[in-house]
Amino acid sequence: MNLRRQRRAFFVPLNAMSDVAFLLLIFIMLVSLINYRREVKIEYPEAAAVKRVSDEQNLEVWIDRTGEPYLNGIPCSLKDIELSLEDIYRNAPGTRVHIIADRNTPFKHVQGVIDILQFLQYRVVSFVVKDGSWR
Repeated sequence: MNLRRQRRAFFVPLNAMSDVAFLLLIFIMLVSLINYRREVKIEYPEAAAVKRVSDEQNLEVWIDRTGEPYLNGIPCSLKDIELSLEDIYRNAPGTRVHIIADRNTPFKHVQGVIDILQFLQYRVVSFVVKDGSWR
């Protein structure tokens, strides 16, 4: 009995490779678009002059229209903000604090955060507003 072994050439289907590459491209694009920054929906007040600052080493204190404070998008109390600011100022004194308040927030709620900053003698503070030319 003469058994002959057939030699088959190795074959890689290339038509499916383009589908896989396309799906990987879509996946990478979607993952890169995810925004990990937490924001509070507010209506910005307007300003006549605007100064742009860098995004490095920023701490955001949000105050919504009801006066509820948020630290980097997470709800907290004024005492928590004070403790966090004290710790941050001790470790990285160049960290800029952004106060972002809704246009309709009563000033007494913003004043609570300003009082904390004055008590800690924090000098790197910005008020985030909408440029008047955005209308």
